[in-house]
Amino acid sequence: MLTLDRIYHAAFVLREAARKTDLIAAPNLGGNGSLYLKTENLQITGSFKLRGAYYKISQLTEEEKAKGILACSAGNHAQGVALAATKNGIKSIICMPDGAPISKVEATKRLGAEVRLVKGAYDDAYEYACRLEEETGATFIHPFDDEQVIAGQGTIGLEILDQLPDVDAVLVPVGGGGLISGVAFAIKSLQPKVKVYGVQAANAASMFESVKVHEQVTLDSVATFADGIAVKHPGDHTFELVNRYVDEIVTVSEDEIAAAILALIEKQKLIAEGAGAVSVAAAMYNKVDIQGKKVVCLVSGGNIDVNILSRVITRGLIMSGRNTNLTIALEDKPGQLQGVSEIVSRCGGNVVNVLYDHADTSMAITSCFLKLGLETRDEAQIREIRDELSKAGFRLVNDRT
Repeated sequence: MLTLDRIYHAAFVLREAARKTDLIAAPNLGGNGSLYLKTENLQITGSFKLRGAYYKISQLTEEEKAKGILACSAGNHAQGVALAATKNGIKSIICMPDGAPISKVEATKRLGAEVRLVKGAYDDAYEYACRLEEETGATFIHPFDDEQVIAGQGTIGLEILDQLPDVDAVLVPVGGGGLISGVAFAIKSLQPKVKVYGVQAANAASMFESVKVHEQVTLDSVATFADGIAVKHPGDHTFELVNRYVDEIVTVSEDEIAAAILALIEKQKLIAEGAGAVSVAAAMYNKVDIQGKKVVCLVSGGNIDVNILSRVITRGLIMSGRNTNLTIALEDKPGQLQGVSEIVSRCGGNVVNVLYDHADTSMAITSCFLKLGLETRDEAQIREIRDELSKAGFRLVNDRT
């Protein structure tokens, strides 16, 4: 059984392998409370997953170690298992979905594991790993539905209470539920009045849906760039623990996650992956009541795929009103562009690209569409520019694209 003593034991074992990550104030991220970040994105391997994987492997018998280790992961658990196994001289095989970020796949290989890519999502990799377990007899290290793994993740809860004793609420990313199960168990066991909220990507909300109907739900598919929490079905142990110890599960959109990643980069100088930023997104967009409270956002990982980082930043800029596109229907005659430019300039916007479209068959032959890309301060400035253009007689076809 999961006990507080086991979590304390995990904390003792992890002193040799895991970092006690900093808890830092984040007054510039908005929201209605006093925000703090638990920076597990700065953990060794770039994710909290090392904690649970290392503790689980440390408790294996010599016989289990001799059989080798098998795991499945979207990337972060893979690196934790690989590091722990290699450090203990154990052979490891990690099954990963073929859509896992290349950076995570290569990092897992560098840490000494054999990687097998499986077509589909995490759950497909899990099914393959289960078959492989039967064939090879290797010891399977579950990424979340294991009480020793959960105990390892629960050490984060102990650290939060030590670093901020008067914390009011903790926001925790949720995929399969291992992280929030451990954190919530530790916190509620020591300070029951502290609220613990789970946060999922809206396009991969298996735990959210399961809690809502009071039974485990299997999603047909998941579609989120927060690959670390893209899980179709919650764990058995984790579903029970979440129901018992977690106050509420909420969801955030892809655009809200992107905006949170951008805010962390720009205002806190921190890199978070999609899964790691959902807690910050929930605080920024007031998904739970944190008015006047001391709130910890657990930033669970920082292993974002650099190939999508620029796209995430662009989405974040659009979501936060820092970047927008305008399409204006113009009569094709001299002075039109000058008139538009003067209004944008007067309102403080910055034009970064201009395109004339004469080919659209929906407009008159003597007309054109002027498409502008703008850098702006916020949504209020975008509304000001639109209003001023309309007052001057320009017809806006659309704005945010």
